[in-house]
Amino acid sequence: MANDSQSLRDLRADFLRTSTPSMPVAGLIAWSGLGLVALTVSARISGTLALYIMAMILPLAFLLERLRGRALFAGGTSNPLVQLFLASIAGIGVTVPLVILGARAAHEPALVVLGMAILTGVIWIPYGWAADDAVGLRHALARAVGCYAAFALAPAPYRITAICGVVALAYLYSIARMKRPPNVALTT
Repeated sequence: MANDSQSLRDLRADFLRTSTPSMPVAGLIAWSGLGLVALTVSARISGTLALYIMAMILPLAFLLERLRGRALFAGGTSNPLVQLFLASIAGIGVTVPLVILGARAAHEPALVVLGMAILTGVIWIPYGWAADDAVGLRHALARAVGCYAAFALAPAPYRITAICGVVALAYLYSIARMKRPPNVALTT
């Protein structure tokens, strides 16, 4: 629980103590699923599904935590770093219409997937700062560069799956490398 006298170090320790890998695991599941589905449906349907990916990750993370007998944000939201993280999710959400408008103007549904992949990756920047973990910035930057490369280089029928593959690889890296509180393993 945060109060005015806590140092940034204390706030970061509390943020890390109450963090779990459930959000990145949920992201990995969602983006991997979209990558597989994209092999069987049109780019337009995949683009539409990508819009639901961002909305699906947080509820899926809550479910994963419940299955583990825990509560996501169990420490509450009084820590200003948790508030920053949650506000960042909302801030990213308000930019989604720009992605949709750009994809419509270009008549390119894969731009929705590219935009959502990059926007949902941006949340790793405030996470990394709050947890004092360089993995956050590395994830966001590598994911963006990789997604741009996948969009530019993958053959059209596999472009969306390639973008989703980059996102999945970024999640795997981050799940393996992200800081955890002392004596807490990935499976706790």
